Amino acid sequence: MTEELDLSSILRHYTGSGGSSAYHPRVLLSLLFYGYATGIFSSKKSERATYDSLAFRYIAANTHPDHDTIATFRKRFLPELETLFVQVLLIAQDAGFLKVGKISLDGTKIKANASKHKALSQQAAKTAGIGSQSPNAKSP
Repeated sequence: MTEELDLSSILRHYTGSGGSSAYHPRVLLSLLFYGYATGIFSSKKSERATYDSLAFRYIAANTHPDHDTIATFRKRFLPELETLFVQVLLIAQDAGFLKVGKISLDGTKIKANASKHKALSQQAAKTAGIGSQSPNAKSP
């Protein structure tokens, strides 16, 4: 999917680090986005996954970017990553992988009394006559 993204804003400024040869931005971007999609947000866990996970290893082309490299890339290009993430969502929506809509959450809070000291066994509830009949049940 990263092949469809416009990386010109990153490639214009990307020179990599001075020491060893740089990882291509598509590799680091793919690692970040796949990590986000699978619930891995930590750069250390992403690095570890390039050793342990076949999917991460495939995405990283059997390379193992250091967690500091991943974190620095994320920090350095954060504004560009936000724009690219929107592009990913739009591509996923066009491909039918994503349905965009509204989600409503109910934040109702209800006071409960579920103390283990007040809990009754089924036998004690029957003896006390609690729960033996439903409120809609007709009495004979």
